[in-house]
Amino acid sequence: MDDADKLRAQFPIFAAHPEVAYLDSAATAQKPQAVLDAVVDYLTTSNANAGRGTYTWANRTTARIDAARERLRAFLDDPEPGRSGVHFVSGTTEGLRSVALDWLAPQLRDGDEIIVPFADHRANTLPWLEVAELLGRQGIRITVRPMPYDAAHDYDHRQLAALITERTRFIAVTHVHHVYGGDMNVHRIRAAAGPGIPICLDAAQSIGHLPVSVTDLDVDFVVFSGHKAMALPGTGAVWARNQRGPAYTPGGWSGTPNTSGIVSLAAALDWLDEVGLERIEEWTVALAARLTDALCRLPSYEVLGCQRSLAADSPVQKRRGIVTFRHHDIGSNDLGFILASDAMMVRADDHCQGEDGEKTTSVRVSLHVYNTVDEVERLIAALTALENRR
Repeated sequence: MDDADKLRAQFPIFAAHPEVAYLDSAATAQKPQAVLDAVVDYLTTSNANAGRGTYTWANRTTARIDAARERLRAFLDDPEPGRSGVHFVSGTTEGLRSVALDWLAPQLRDGDEIIVPFADHRANTLPWLEVAELLGRQGIRITVRPMPYDAAHDYDHRQLAALITERTRFIAVTHVHHVYGGDMNVHRIRAAAGPGIPICLDAAQSIGHLPVSVTDLDVDFVVFSGHKAMALPGTGAVWARNQRGPAYTPGGWSGTPNTSGIVSLAAALDWLDEVGLERIEEWTVALAARLTDALCRLPSYEVLGCQRSLAADSPVQKRRGIVTFRHHDIGSNDLGFILASDAMMVRADDHCQGEDGEKTTSVRVSLHVYNTVDEVERLIAALTALENRR
């Protein structure tokens, strides 16, 4: 990326900590100055409660939230914005749970089936199990079928097609896997499922990292967290198509929204569009390819996920800015501490995987537009030094 240094300079945290290589953007992304400025401007000029007053500041806040909904529809390439719904939530976990309890549960009947990805993040498995348990206590038996995966940890759309019956009512999927870094080819899920089954997309690792078009994907829900897309923590959204099944409406009384978080999200979407999501994807994919290409040459390391995607000249799709690996002799937590001592911030744990996911901890490197080739080379040098000490 020709202007990588200029883009990185827009993030104040790196100016304050130039020694840090922040490699944990899948957990939370750093915030550009434009997002921080938007929040400060809102809080110092028109901070008020939305939908609770008729004075100028309250009206401005309400208008900003309505505009943020329209902004998100445009960001997602919504083909029918007049029919869809955008509901702000605290993040992906709350959003998925709301879809499960407020929308899915009331529609299911005894003998119905749902399909769930048990090797993905627990936030995309537990809510659907909660629905089955809740309905089971009412005497309504729901069959929860596990999403099939192939040897490359991608969804196996051929096996999925064989699983679907006339009682299949819902499918939960993930766009980009939070451990393996692969695009899960969601368009194949729609082809396998047919035109009538609702599909809910966990887009926590794709929004803000690559273009997400609901026109192309033809899913019914998109759920994500704003903090992974350069907005403030505590905000996210559920986009609902509102065409397969009843319109989605969150249950319960909607209290005061996270107005500053919503303002930050709208500003983040503006910033991401200005930079260009295609450019961001190209940059992070290239950095990840550089890292995986190096790791596959170091015998002490095991890179998780599709093994055919390791080399920089791989004939298959590259990882979307996420590379997860283990050292054969050094525990992942210890390896995380070693890297942290050299100001390289990675995640080292089980990454909140579902019950069919990895059982052994690993180190995850997750990249964004503000990361540099020098940082990746610095990481490679540190990992190579450990390899040479075997």
